[in-house]
Amino acid sequence: MLGVAELVVVVAALSPDGGVRWDVERFVTASGFALWLALTASVLLCVSRSTLSRLPRPLGATLALLGAGVVAAVGASMVHVIDSSLGYDLVPPAVTLARFAWGAAAITMLIAAVVLRYLYVNDGWQAQVRASARAEVEALQARIKPHFLFNSMNTIAGLVRSNPEVAERAVLDLSDLFRAALGANRGDSTLAEEVELAERYLSIEQLRLGDRLHVDWYRDEPLPWDFAMPRLVLQPLLENAVLHGISRLPEGGAVEVALSVEGQELVLRVRNPAPSPRERDGNGTQHAQANIGQRLRYHHGPRARMTARWDADYYLCELRVPLGGEARTG
Repeated sequence: MLGVAELVVVVAALSPDGGVRWDVERFVTASGFALWLALTASVLLCVSRSTLSRLPRPLGATLALLGAGVVAAVGASMVHVIDSSLGYDLVPPAVTLARFAWGAAAITMLIAAVVLRYLYVNDGWQAQVRASARAEVEALQARIKPHFLFNSMNTIAGLVRSNPEVAERAVLDLSDLFRAALGANRGDSTLAEEVELAERYLSIEQLRLGDRLHVDWYRDEPLPWDFAMPRLVLQPLLENAVLHGISRLPEGGAVEVALSVEGQELVLRVRNPAPSPRERDGNGTQHAQANIGQRLRYHHGPRARMTARWDADYYLCELRVPLGGEARTG
């Protein structure tokens, strides 16, 4: 509102004046008057927002514009009377009280209509983006792949008689994974919860792959363990590392997971040996990575980013999340 009001003053000062001379004093005075009207109308709209929002949209919009116009008319009338009484001649003598008041009311209503329309369209666009992000989370992330479920159940079934304690722990880990998957669109997680969930997933995969899978954790303390993050960000990267990397190598390999803070960013790196890009199907990997990158940018702003590259028989995924300043809520 303040920006558009000042823009109107600038346009009036640059337009043909019809005999009215614009100098620094007149520009400053007109700017102060316009900004005062815009601020008063904005305060009125903010105070009456809860009441107007409960009315039908056309009626609420009409009352909002009329309220801004009334405030402008009353304020302009007061300024005209004061200027005439003190003889400052800030208002041209040819401009009558009625013309000055109704002109200020019309301009204020026009400014309010433009700004409110912009805010309405922008709010609708943001709501659409939020709905689209939630839909993608539900469709792409709030699930665990069926092959992982089948492999895990077969592994657990084989351990029930030989090692019931390990089988029971695997069932608990699997239930935690599915609980997190089903609640992936219900609020944020934390770094500590993401790491714990990743450890549970890797413990299940180690039961299936045995000595072929090794996991090396590198935690550069201190780490912001209570830092809010989208749910299921780290586990899908480890699943890709195991599915598209370790399980496709006869000799297996080690998955390296590094967590650190660099400057004002939280950095998570997942590195694993993998076949060359020509020997593996990267569609699933790229799909999961694109989804994670999109959700990170949605929650933490454009500074959050994800990069991935294959180099010298190793595949590296890196997440960089700002620790403050641009976090968003869903």
